[in-house]
This record gives sequence, structure tokens and C-alpha cells, in this order.
Amino acid sequence: MVLLEVCIDDLAGARAALEGGAGRLEVCSRLDLGGLTPTSELVRALVAETKSPLFCMVRPRGGDFVARDDDLARSLDDLERVLDAGAHGVVYGWITADGRVDRDALRSLVARSRGVPATFHRAFEHVKNPVQELEVLIECGVRRVLTSGGAKDAHEGRHALRELVEAARGRIRILPGGGVRAHNAAGIVAATGVDEIHSSTVFAAP
Repeated sequence: MVLLEVCIDDLAGARAALEGGAGRLEVCSRLDLGGLTPTSELVRALVAETKSPLFCMVRPRGGDFVARDDDLARSLDDLERVLDAGAHGVVYGWITADGRVDRDALRSLVARSRGVPATFHRAFEHVKNPVQELEVLIECGVRRVLTSGGAKDAHEGRHALRELVEAARGRIRILPGGGVRAHNAAGIVAATGVDEIHSSTVFAAP
């Protein structure tokens, strides 16, 4: 059975996702901005209501993924807040202006994540050499990377996703996301060999 992770930004969305068979929730605020750090109140409410894993976004602002000014400090504050609220996993990521994973920022975040699993989010779409940067994620202790393979959606990027799965060699999970829907999920899974998929909608995972 393939695990379906669904991103949500309120209790109603979480309830619908869980009733629809989601095996894990990516908990955010402001999905209209691509997902920002959720409120502590939402995380605590979900912890009280469900035993399903809650992976919380740690992203203090919308826009690009290049850390500047106080972005890292705000991310670290957000990280502490969602962990205190009961997050089972965290989702974050910063890159450099020249298209590399921001190794220093990532190391700081992983070091403060209290051992819970970390996902590098779709900032990864903007790195110049995905296979090379995958090694940086592994080195820093990231457990999975959410990506469409650099394409407009995961179905179009399924062959690039397969290359990442092969390069990962089981050291990090590749989590296809971006346009994953009921009509294409099985094809993405078959083409990539993944055992987890990510969507903003609910459907029976293949």
C-alpha cells in the first residue's frame, strides 16, 4: 500500500483528508502561498484529535526560497513552536542564490529538530543539479524530499523522479508532489517505484 500525504491548512481540511484515507498530514497555513508555518493552535488541535502523523511546514514567509535577513532565525523560532505543539515531523528548506541547497541553514534546522524526521520541501525544484544536491540532503540528515522532479507536475517529472530514486539508493525517500491526483497517481508510482505520494486532494492511494 502506498502512503498518501495530504497538505491541509485547517481542521476541516484535515478531517476530510483523514476520512478520505490520508496516512499522513502536512500541516500548513496559507496554502494559497504554497504553505507557511501553521499556528500552534491548529497543531495542538490536530494532536488532540488524531493519531495520524503530523508533519508541520516551517516556512515563515511566501515568495522565493533564498534565505536572507532574519529568515533563518524566524524559521528556527517556528521550528521550536511547532515541535512544542506536538509535530511528529517537520518540512523546510532554503537554497542559495546560485541554486544550491543552503547547507548551513539546513544543518542548523536539522540540529534543532529534536530527532523528528525532516522533509526538504519544493525549494528543491530550484536547485541546478538535483542529483548532486540530493547528496547534501542525505549528508545533513534529511529523511525525504518533496519534489515534482523539476517539472510542472510529478507525472511530467516521473522519469526525473525515477533518477532521483535510483540515486538515493534507499538513503532518503523521494516524495512525488505537484499535481498528484487520482487519475495519475498509479502511473507516477509505477514509473518511480516510490511508496509515498503527496497531494493537496484526497483519493484512494494506489
